[in-house]
Amino acid sequence: MTILTHRLAIPDDLPALRALMTRAIERLQDDFLSPEQVRASHKVMGLDTQLVLDGTYFVVELDGRIVGSGGWSWRATLYGGDDSIVTREPVALDPATDAAKIRAMYTDPDFARRGIGSTVLRLCEEAARKAGFARAEMMATMAGEPLYRAFGYLPVEPVLSAPIDGVQVPLLRMEKAL
Repeated sequence: MTILTHRLAIPDDLPALRALMTRAIERLQDDFLSPEQVRASHKVMGLDTQLVLDGTYFVVELDGRIVGSGGWSWRATLYGGDDSIVTREPVALDPATDAAKIRAMYTDPDFARRGIGSTVLRLCEEAARKAGFARAEMMATMAGEPLYRAFGYLPVEPVLSAPIDGVQVPLLRMEKAL
């Protein structure tokens, strides 16, 4: 039996994480988005290296291969990566009044539906709780929504991304009490 391991991401992981995210966007969104929306997703989603630098981004490995990743943040940015069109807000949150942000959750398509996303989500929630946050929120993709609902996240509002070559990507802001 092969065992999943986890650790915090380091800057040396960035190329592997970017490749994982590209594969996940290309292959796991197909059942939920049109081909045009999948292409546009690359400008909405992605890696925010600030999470790695903050020490709040996890990788899950199987036999030394990164098969999943995700993080949480004590900063105001809800979603978006280094290369996305989304404006990021690096302002620190107040755990007494603000929700921690669950960010950039990805699973290698070859390992989907094997508990990797659940593992990452548990790690993020536990770390956010330890940091004093009582709530978490996220901007869910349509592909991620079933997992987040299963973990008790509730929809707050549907959102459409800014147009990318005339195409908008549907998203769902979700929230949960920790």
